[in-house]
Amino acid sequence: MKFLPIFMNVEGQSCLVVGGGQVASRKVFMLQRANARVTVISPELCSELQSHAEAGEIEYLAREFQPNDVNGRVVIIAATNNRDVNRLVSESASEKGIPVNVVDDPELCRFITPSIIDRSPVQIAISTGGASPVLARLLRARLETYIPAAYGRLAMLVESFRDRVKQRFSSSNEIRRFWEVILAGPVADKLVAGKDSEARELLEQAVEGGEAPDMQGEVFLVGAGPGDPELLTFRALRLMQQADVVVYDRLVSQGIMDLVRRDAEFIYAGKERDKHTIPQESINSLLVRLAKQGKKVLRLKGGDPFIFGRGGEEIETLMEEGVPFQVVPGITAAAGCASYAGIPLTHRDYVQSCMFVTGHLKDGSSDLNWKAISHPNQTIVFYMGLHSIGNLCNKLIEHGMSESMPAALVEKGTSPNQRVHIGTLKTLPQLVQEKKVKPPTLIIVGEVVKLHEKLNWYRP
Repeated sequence: MKFLPIFMNVEGQSCLVVGGGQVASRKVFMLQRANARVTVISPELCSELQSHAEAGEIEYLAREFQPNDVNGRVVIIAATNNRDVNRLVSESASEKGIPVNVVDDPELCRFITPSIIDRSPVQIAISTGGASPVLARLLRARLETYIPAAYGRLAMLVESFRDRVKQRFSSSNEIRRFWEVILAGPVADKLVAGKDSEARELLEQAVEGGEAPDMQGEVFLVGAGPGDPELLTFRALRLMQQADVVVYDRLVSQGIMDLVRRDAEFIYAGKERDKHTIPQESINSLLVRLAKQGKKVLRLKGGDPFIFGRGGEEIETLMEEGVPFQVVPGITAAAGCASYAGIPLTHRDYVQSCMFVTGHLKDGSSDLNWKAISHPNQTIVFYMGLHSIGNLCNKLIEHGMSESMPAALVEKGTSPNQRVHIGTLKTLPQLVQEKKVKPPTLIIVGEVVKLHEKLNWYRP
């Protein structure tokens, strides 16, 4: 081990940064977050540091570094572009036994600054010993997706109960086992889900009863986005790794399924036109039954579960049955597919509003407010409209929209197999036949479709 990992308390202590550029600014920011008193020495300052100096947030000495500047400091950082100056700073600090860091020069360092995941008071430091700071940042980026932002609040909750737990249990082994169960159980789950008061109440009960609560079943209603795994949210990815059972839809891509916990049980609940593997009411009951068995149930849905995803129907049942759940929004197909097709849904030179529409209602009808939908100064996005494309186009034209209105079919949007077909309301039905367009396909109608040719950036 080349460096001793250590966390230093610099709150209210005098720290020195030599240098006035952007690199120095980042180091000043880090020290300020640790509540240090920061002095900056440099003939000139970048605009960010200048603002800090003018606001009185740092002490600024507008000159070159001098060896006695190190006196009285607890930490020193050299961040100039002159190695001779950096070496002088390093030698001056080392003579006085003061920890010194020289940016991007490990040979001159007495300590190095790691890449940090900050969930204060939880902090995780990642270092390669100066060998590859870029690799440390990449590792941090990967770990960020697995560590909830709420872990800081969880640590503070635990801290507030530590003394009571010590008094409640007679041995260190009992205390350790109690906290292990708490941190892997429903108290932590509720806090991470944003239910802080419920988490505190549950922990209160556990301390009073002298026993951690049993694991509870829960449903994660997660939007998987339009297809590209890179569009998943951090929370979605984290919950996907915790699932005991996965109930998934047809529109969830294989790339996303590959990110789910490997040893989970998988239940297919996909729906196609006139072909429902499991009726919706049965899906609702299935989620309740699995959760009441104490399982973590991932309900994985394409796009966003609350935009034509029937997520509202599912959590209605969960609430009626008293089953805990979390809802994780996803990038809806309209936003994802339009972006990957180079078609802005709004644009101040074309339209200022957008409407999401499905032509397939619960009873199978398509009785829509065609007068409102056919307004020419908006973008219209049709979900699940491919099989009724002729009727949709005819209705729009009948209600006043020009047959030359630009329209697009985005087939398998955001995936490597994406195809975009551009036409008009008049030609769109014919395009479906000629190009053999298959679901899932999104229909976009509006003047913004004209921008596809210019903004077509995604070329799989």
